Amino acid sequence: MRKVRPLTVHHLNELLLVCSLVLLVAVAAVRLSSRSGLPTLLLYLGMGVALGTDGLGVTFDNAELTQVIGYAALVVILAEGGLGTKWREIKPALPTAAALSTAGVAVSVGVTAAAAHYGVGLDWRQALIIGAVVSSTDAAAVFSVLRKVPLPKRLTGILEAESGFNDAPVVILVVAFSSQGPIDAWYLMIGEIVLELAIGAAIGLAIGWLGSYGLRRVALPASGLYPIAVMAIAVVAYAGGALAHGSGFLAVYLASLVMGNAKLPHWPATRGFAEGLGWLAQIGMFVLLGLLVTPHELTDDIWPAVVVGLVLTVVARPVSVLVSTMPFRVAWREKALLSWAGLRGAVPIVLATIPMVGEVPDSRRIFNIVFVLVIVYTLIQGPTLPWFATRLRLEETEGTADLGIESAPLERLRGHLLSVSIPKDSRMHGVEVAELRLPPGAAVTLVVRDGSSFVPLPSTVLRRGDELLVVATDPVRDAAEQRLRAVGRGGKLAGWLGTGGG
Repeated sequence: MRKVRPLTVHHLNELLLVCSLVLLVAVAAVRLSSRSGLPTLLLYLGMGVALGTDGLGVTFDNAELTQVIGYAALVVILAEGGLGTKWREIKPALPTAAALSTAGVAVSVGVTAAAAHYGVGLDWRQALIIGAVVSSTDAAAVFSVLRKVPLPKRLTGILEAESGFNDAPVVILVVAFSSQGPIDAWYLMIGEIVLELAIGAAIGLAIGWLGSYGLRRVALPASGLYPIAVMAIAVVAYAGGALAHGSGFLAVYLASLVMGNAKLPHWPATRGFAEGLGWLAQIGMFVLLGLLVTPHELTDDIWPAVVVGLVLTVVARPVSVLVSTMPFRVAWREKALLSWAGLRGAVPIVLATIPMVGEVPDSRRIFNIVFVLVIVYTLIQGPTLPWFATRLRLEETEGTADLGIESAPLERLRGHLLSVSIPKDSRMHGVEVAELRLPPGAAVTLVVRDGSSFVPLPSTVLRRGDELLVVATDPVRDAAEQRLRAVGRGGKLAGWLGTGGG
């Protein structure tokens, strides 16, 4: 029996050095990605492969550990995506996104499984596993690409909500297909999916609301505690949903969505913290998945991966979009873009470890096919999505930038201190302080301009680049922020022109 060497301080130092170097290279890779258009996930996977058995010789084959770490990373990525999603943008898109995440997933699984069975020769269980694994769009890939492609808000909302919702039913399907024994009847599986989604949604919404309520009414002693509390609440939502036999992934996304739209104190700091954790989760997950693969074993699976991926991209995804959007008014150009924007990423690769842990026959081949499929079609779809959107004339020019507003609670005074940043293209430029028409109980107490500060008069004209300190009592805090955002979008006549605050 081989003895396991104890972890010494020297070994820990070496491990920390390697991890730090990997993180620094990964951060530098983001810059390379932004210049070349190459998706970051491919660079991170490449780093993992380079460190692996066919590269620097690091041996790693623990599929169960990869699955656990992958799940943890997905929780963080979904939380970051939910925190950064604006409710007013996805609200009109929810019915379409829900259809894509349910009916669309069912169509995609069926078409892709048929291609894997008849085109590649896999048995039906293996074909259904592959069909389910690759039918989930990847939240990290979608959120990353949408930050670079200014699409119409309706399409952005559909894609963001779909990527947040469809992990839940797909995980249920993959686990069901990978379990030992006969596969449950389709109607039993549908009932299980509906029940788990309902439980996950209820728990996620409840925890998100309770967390927001508490954070808005409890003044923590340090602003750095708010981001930690927000992420902890998001993880509690996932764990609560999973332990209640519901969808933990749906729970964490909905809880984060609620908190992200609740105007929490110190929000910019929280948002930055979550984004940093999201990047860290992506880097760790992709590098680990790259380590798990053995490149010299992929040769025999390249052609099957190309065939399955081709059917998924040009048949299954477009058909699922057509079926899902039939009840809704979606233009043909928008349907075409939704079909091409079904980006895959780390999620399918993580899900491909489930049959490996479940010891499904030929599960290693399933993993290799999924790995190659993701690499090939991410290389094709990711860089071409901006071009495709331009050709379809669906690229949207950026509108007026929203105000940056950060809130700090003043617990003993029963009030809030709002820090307001006026961006360069805000319509608040040129508005006098008195013309803000803030509700009684709110007032602009300080203006910071060009590095100096002064107490404004009612006739003081605000300029782009100014930072304002606004004190508001607790009852009028929301109304004051809504009014500030309305003036930022519509100028001094916002109230009469019908410009909402949002």
